[in-house]
Amino acid sequence: MLVSGRVRRLLRRVPGRQRFGAYRFLPFFFLLGGAMEWVMIHVRVGKETFYDVYRRKRSERQYKADGQ
Repeated sequence: MLVSGRVRRLLRRVPGRQRFGAYRFLPFFFLLGGAMEWVMIHVRVGKETFYDVYRRKRSERQYKADGQ
């Protein structure tokens, strides 16, 4: 209950409640999505980024589809 009260208090402090309602949080989610995209493109885990794996898997699927 203590954490819930803190979260509720924090959410109330975000401006634009009357005018925008729940949509006032969209800029935060937009920035969060942009940050996630940047991490997926630039941060390497081992030797690969998320997009390296995505491109490799896509080309493997295309190779299998063309070969059959």
